[in-house]
Amino acid sequence: MAWTAISTRNETIPIVRGGWLDALRFIVAGLIILHHFQGAGPIALAEGLHPVFERGGFLLTNFFLIDSGYVLMRVYSASVAEGRMSASDFFLKRYLRVLPAHLIMGLSLVVLIVGGGLLGFSPRAPEWFRWDQLWAQLSLTQAYGVPGGYGWNAPSWSISALIGCYLVFPWLLKGITRLGPWSVLALGVGGYLLANQLTWTLFGYPVYQMPMGFGFIRALPLFALGMALAWFAQKVWISPKLAGRAGIGAALALAFVQFFDKHALVSLACISVIILAAGAIPTPRPSKWIEKAAQVSFSMFITNEVVRIAWFGVANVAIARFALPVGAQWALWVGGVVAAFAFAFAFHFVIDNPIQWRIRGWIRSRSRRPAVATQPVVSLEG
Repeated sequence: MAWTAISTRNETIPIVRGGWLDALRFIVAGLIILHHFQGAGPIALAEGLHPVFERGGFLLTNFFLIDSGYVLMRVYSASVAEGRMSASDFFLKRYLRVLPAHLIMGLSLVVLIVGGGLLGFSPRAPEWFRWDQLWAQLSLTQAYGVPGGYGWNAPSWSISALIGCYLVFPWLLKGITRLGPWSVLALGVGGYLLANQLTWTLFGYPVYQMPMGFGFIRALPLFALGMALAWFAQKVWISPKLAGRAGIGAALALAFVQFFDKHALVSLACISVIILAAGAIPTPRPSKWIEKAAQVSFSMFITNEVVRIAWFGVANVAIARFALPVGAQWALWVGGVVAAFAFAFAFHFVIDNPIQWRIRGWIRSRSRRPAVATQPVVSLEG
């Protein structure tokens, strides 16, 4: 290939911590918090500013799922494909990465609801805290057609769906590594379009609007697309200038089309280009601050709904009891957003990170293959 901006002859950019991908992860996690909090102020941001705040869940979830496939492919493809990490070790590592924090937040929410009830405070929307919905969510089985899983810490459906993707990852990897980068890219895009057509035909939904109870069906095509983008990025060198311009152009296009509607497929293409561009831009001076911020992104995702419920449970009582003016209500809303960020950082460094250190040590100690036990792996997933 003789193109000067895209080439299979040049060495591709390695993935590193503290670069553009890490920055994107933190930004997206922050936007997820804004999306979940947008309706809790005196006026919903979707009504007062722009409807994109309401559609943000669709866009950000797509980014989260594609990025998960992309990062895991870039970080683990070599070790899994070469047998230095078994499929079971890969799944166990990923499953234990998300399970402890999920259970802590889920049980904390149970304590919050039960404790509030004992003190005489009931949730404003009790239908979101039905006990028959809790068990599927705590077990992270709600994305596979298992009854239950709605309400409570509702965003955990995507974690549930990703667990299935972790199981499928080694099998997808076997097929991907047998093909060239352009073929894999075409299959990733075509596979998503095919899945979209199938869900329309079988369920009456586009794949990106599948109900949470069938979240795995929604997640897998996006996760596989992320893997395809990563394989392309590992094999095809893209000029950093072209990547930068493409990334900025895709971000502007994504923001522009949201003024009119979600434009699902166009938005998905823009998100894919942004992720591909971020991975193709070198990071000569990785930022430790960006690296730390990105490491907190999972905690931001898993804790923000619990913080929102707790914060505005108290704030709404205060607003009603003291007839607080609009200015004070907005101050409470800003305080809630700040509290979500602060709690996530505290949760990561005080609770989640120490737990993960112990889990990683246990996984290393149980491994029978010294190459796996001693291999230094830098993960962008948390």
